[in-house]
Amino acid sequence: MRDKLIFAGLFGLGFAILGAIWLQTTASIAQTTPPEDAPVLEITVAGEAEGTIRIALRPDLAPQHVERVVELAESGAYDGVVFHRVIEGFMAQTGDVQFGRADGDTSRAGMGGSDLPDLPAEFTDEPFARGTMGMARSQQPDSANSQFFLMFAPAPHLNGQYTVLGQITEGFDVLDAIKRGRGPNGAVLGEPDVMERVRVLD
Repeated sequence: MRDKLIFAGLFGLGFAILGAIWLQTTASIAQTTPPEDAPVLEITVAGEAEGTIRIALRPDLAPQHVERVVELAESGAYDGVVFHRVIEGFMAQTGDVQFGRADGDTSRAGMGGSDLPDLPAEFTDEPFARGTMGMARSQQPDSANSQFFLMFAPAPHLNGQYTVLGQITEGFDVLDAIKRGRGPNGAVLGEPDVMERVRVLD
C-alpha cells in the first residue's frame, strides 16, 4: 500500500511539474494585447480571396514600422499591390509598392520597396502566431521598407528575427482564401490576389 501511495504521489507530482512547465511556456509565447487606441489597417482583397482583413497595428512594439505602413496606406501606395509570395501553411507576402502593382509588370515583385529609406529593426519577444503581421526584410536586419507578410500559422523560428507590427482581428477567412504560390519560394503565377484598397481606420 505504501509503495502504491508513493507511486501515486510521484505520478501526481510529475503532472504538476509538467503543468507548471506548460503554463510557463504558454505564458512566454502568448501574444500581448494591442493598445485600445491602436490604429487599424483595413485591407480589401480581390481575386480568389474576396473580402476585408482588419489588422490591429502595434505602435507599442514597432513605432517606426507602424508609422511607415500608415504613411504608405494613407498615401494610397498600397492600393493595387499584389500578394506576390504565398506559401501554404506559412504566410502571404505583399507590399512591394515599386514592382508589385497589379496594373504593371509584376515579374520583379518582391525585389522592391518604396522611395523612403529602409527601417532599423524593431525586434521584440512578440511571437509569430497565426494572423501576425510581420515586416519583410533581406538578410540584413535593418532593411525593412514597405513589404509585409501575414501568417497562416505560427512560425516560432521567426520570433525575435523579424519585426512584428500587427495582428489580424477580422477576416481570417479572407486570409485563408488568398491564392497560393508554387515552389519553395511560393511565387504566385498568373494573376495574384491583390490589395484592392488599403486604408487606416480611426
